Amino acid sequence: MKNLTKEIFSICLILIILAACKNKIQIDDQQKQVISEKTQKDLFKFYKDLELKPGYHFEVLSWGKSVDSVGAYSILMSDSVKKNFKAISAEREGVLTDAWNMDMDNDGNPEIYLQVSVKKNEADLYVYEFAGNSFNKISFPGTSSIKGYNGNDKFFIKEGDLYRTVSVLEKEDGKEQNITKTYRYTLNSNTFSMKENKIEQKN
Repeated sequence: MKNLTKEIFSICLILIILAACKNKIQIDDQQKQVISEKTQKDLFKFYKDLELKPGYHFEVLSWGKSVDSVGAYSILMSDSVKKNFKAISAEREGVLTDAWNMDMDNDGNPEIYLQVSVKKNEADLYVYEFAGNSFNKISFPGTSSIKGYNGNDKFFIKEGDLYRTVSVLEKEDGKEQNITKTYRYTLNSNTFSMKENKIEQKN
């Protein structure tokens, strides 16, 4: 009887130890998950998954510590159907705020647009075309040709076309005033052209 009692006690002790170990493992896993989520939040300032079709994705992310406006970004292409994976990374100056895909020149190759806040009220675009199984950067027109440019950039897409509105300082009757101008962009042979839409609004 004593031996049976000892065996029962030993079994109970083993079960208690196993339960304690299991709880510790669960706590450790939870802690690891919290640490992982915090690390991702601190490291990756921006993330967006662009799905062109099932199994065909472009994931855009940016990272950088300490200063948000300085860091780097990556575009990760994954085609699970063809088992093909490509990536490109580059440095950035500014905060990555949005990303989207288009095919403005209708050549069957997607373009990935990354919108970056350069200053408090100024924005710019990084554009990459994925063609021939590689990423090709396309130069996007700056604002140096916009006389009186005063920021407040806003990009939008309408009927498959890319537009940008900006504020422009103009003098009228000796007084400066802000005029909102809209520009339409077209893409041909990997070269952008910019044309003003003659619709202006005084602020």
